[in-house]
Amino acid sequence: MSIVVTGATGHLGRHVVEQLLERVPAADITAVVRDEAKAAGLAGRGVRLAVADYNAPETFDGLFQAGDRVLLVSGTEFDRGRARQHQVVIDAARTAGVALLAYTSAPGTLSAALADDHRATEAALLASGLPYSLLRNGWYHENYTENLAPVLERGVVVQAAGDGRVSSASRADYAAAAVAVLTGEGHENSTYELGGDEAWSFAEYAAELSRQTGREIGYTPVPVHTLESALADAGVPGPLAAMLAGVDASIEKGELVVHTGDLSRLTGRPTTPLAEAVAAALAA
Repeated sequence: MSIVVTGATGHLGRHVVEQLLERVPAADITAVVRDEAKAAGLAGRGVRLAVADYNAPETFDGLFQAGDRVLLVSGTEFDRGRARQHQVVIDAARTAGVALLAYTSAPGTLSAALADDHRATEAALLASGLPYSLLRNGWYHENYTENLAPVLERGVVVQAAGDGRVSSASRADYAAAAVAVLTGEGHENSTYELGGDEAWSFAEYAAELSRQTGREIGYTPVPVHTLESALADAGVPGPLAAMLAGVDASIEKGELVVHTGDLSRLTGRPTTPLAEAVAAALAA
């Protein structure tokens, strides 16, 4: 039996593997990667590597074993049919007879187009008959804190979210929840709505940036189409720009506020405050 993590060199997957190494022997972990060279550090620590690609079903043949616990980290190739990609992993897991397939999904309240692939993948997973755990991850702090340069340069946060609030948490928080499910018991056929303990608005985010930088940074809400155009002008592909702007519309409607407390319960600790994530980004 192995704990298998797909997308193991991605932002979230790497956090999951690092935290698994604190809980289980490295030999019990399989990291699924597309580029073996990027995972050399993991291999050097005793993690088993498996090279596979969501776009090449044959690369998953025989990858899983009966009894494995698998984390399917959702793909990021929005233009290549993520639901189809995820189906490749689900089919391989069903053939092998894995003990659990956990999937990093999106909040059940999210109606934006970004959630469509997640809903389709959830339906496929439930139809497979596999024991499952739906990890409906909310928004990440890093979606904003990793791209602070334009905000600091212009002195303004520009979003199309109005006064909407976001229950974001750090990638490390969501990774810890996945690790709890992969290493714990009783998570079969479960759904967790995951989000940060404290929801915040973009006005509050701008105020926190101001406090920590000592500069005046404001928040300017704009229409969705304005944000979409700005993202496209910045080089974001049109369909993805529309998808991201659509998430802001969902934020304004309150669809990324999570009240369940599932994330802190799974991890056994409070979620990372936004202020801490801002401080880390500014120090980097």
